[in-house]
This record gives sequence, C-alpha cells and structure tokens, in this order.
Amino acid sequence: MDKKTAEGLYDACYMKVYSYVMTLAKDQNTAAELTQETFYRAMTAKQTFRGEAECYSWLCAIAKNLFIDEKRRSAKYQDEPDESLADTDTDIEQSITDSDTSFRVHILLHSMEEPYKEVFELRVFGELSFAQIGKIFQKTESWARVTFHRARLKLKERMDNNEI
Repeated sequence: MDKKTAEGLYDACYMKVYSYVMTLAKDQNTAAELTQETFYRAMTAKQTFRGEAECYSWLCAIAKNLFIDEKRRSAKYQDEPDESLADTDTDIEQSITDSDTSFRVHILLHSMEEPYKEVFELRVFGELSFAQIGKIFQKTESWARVTFHRARLKLKERMDNNEI
C-alpha cells in the first residue's frame, strides 16, 4: 500500500475503527493500541484489500481478530487478582448480576444463527447505522432494520425461556 493511500485510509477510518474497538475493549488505552495495530497490520499486510467489502469492514475484521488475540493472551494472567476491582465503590452483587447477564447475552448471541448474530453485534457493539450494516451485507437499509429487529426478538425470547 502506498503512503498516500495509507494516509487516506487512516484519516477516513481512524475514529470509526477506534469507536468499534472501544465497544469491544471498554478501555481507552487498549482501544488506542489495538486501533494503531490494526492500521499497522492493514498497511503492512502481504495481502492487500481485495475490495469485496468496505475498507471499514476490512479494518474492523482485523481489529476484532487483534482484540480476540489480546483477550487470549490476557486470559493466561486471569488467575492474578484484579486490583481495579478492589478499588471500586460499586456494589458487588450488582457487578456480579450485570456480569452474569452480560455473559448470558453473549452465550445466547454466540449460538444465534447468521445473519442475525452479526447484524445484532454490528448494531449494538459496533454502533453502526442500519445503512452501513446494509452496505456490509450488500442489502438495503430496511433489510438491516428488519434483521436487527428479528435478532432482538429471538434474543429476548431465548432469555425469557431461560435457555442459559
């Protein structure tokens, strides 16, 4: 990738990719590091962007894979006590409940069939508009809205039925 193309890609997509990574990492420092690594990988990749999807989608895929790799690496150190938990004034029961609910939602999402799973994740976690989601799937904005609505209903139904 030549320098001019790389700079244009960086200028056009940095904040979008950073926002997406921020929804995953929930930490500014981690999000900034992963975003920088995403652009580094994109610009130094032996394989270039094929143009089959939007540049933003390609960058988000790289960022997501980097985030997953980071989580796997940090899981090795999971046994060590987390000092940040000891410093918070939040109610422990509420934290456990929120964490448990979040975990249940992610398990149910993991088992959800496509395209519902990906549309829901792009909308909720990626904070993409329905128009952007439609472009990713090469469908209409209305299709993205309907698919998201159906995914939300399926998730609610599964939670109500206590599938987890």
